[in-house]
Amino acid sequence: MVTATRTARAVAETVTDPELPMLTLADLGVLREVWEDGGRVVVSITPTYTGCPAMDTMRDDLVHALTEAGFTDVEVRTVLHPAWSSDWITQEGRRKLAEAGIAPPGSVPRRSGPIPLTLTPPVSRVRCPQCGSTDTAEVSRFSATACKALRRCRTCHEPFEHVKEI
Repeated sequence: MVTATRTARAVAETVTDPELPMLTLADLGVLREVWEDGGRVVVSITPTYTGCPAMDTMRDDLVHALTEAGFTDVEVRTVLHPAWSSDWITQEGRRKLAEAGIAPPGSVPRRSGPIPLTLTPPVSRVRCPQCGSTDTAEVSRFSATACKALRRCRTCHEPFEHVKEI
């Protein structure tokens, strides 16, 4: 049973994200758990944000990959707690994003207690994946997907996408 779970996990870890195909669901931190329960393979995934339109495709891709690998009974569950965090993107995933010209997210500051109200947007030091400069500006809060923003480098003038910190 442990071997089947390891094999199922290894197969699930190869499934790529439909919106960021350079990343696997494991790289993105969306793939949570894989286990076997009485002959059924159960996979749990967490969306990057509520209402993520890629969830159905992720589910279908996981079922397809596991079925192709010989697992006949596959269930994919959506887990909403704890909520996904961009901190769950692996170092390998961050490297792959940068290599694809997409700025990976920074880490999310952990806070305890009340969050102070500020009327100005926070200063964001997003590094340009082309030239490495941190002199970048947000052009649009949303890019091709809601989890990415469109930015422009003030040094090399190239536009690029940035996976937002959540």
